[in-house]
Amino acid sequence: MSSQPNKTTGQFHSTKGNVVEGIGNLTGAESWQRSGKEEHASGEAEYNAARAKGYAEGAEDRLAGKKDAIVGAVTGDSTQQAQGNVRHDKGEAQQDINRKA
Repeated sequence: MSSQPNKTTGQFHSTKGNVVEGIGNLTGAESWQRSGKEEHASGEAEYNAARAKGYAEGAEDRLAGKKDAIVGAVTGDSTQQAQGNVRHDKGEAQQDINRKA
């Protein structure tokens, strides 16, 4: 697993682990069964970690965007308000993607 979790590589290793385990099941090779299960579990863990990271980053953008939008509205800075709304919406979309993935 890399230092940063990644959904794509997590899915790859999860699927590869299933294939290796399946080959082990067909041939009776216990080492393949075991290594396939381990790779599948590692891939699932990486995928879920990447989802959680993306969700947290989305929450951060939502909160910071909401703050900027409120400050912009209070101070009459329509540019800051609009940028805050855009960041808030971006964070919301990122959370939706990571919630449904």
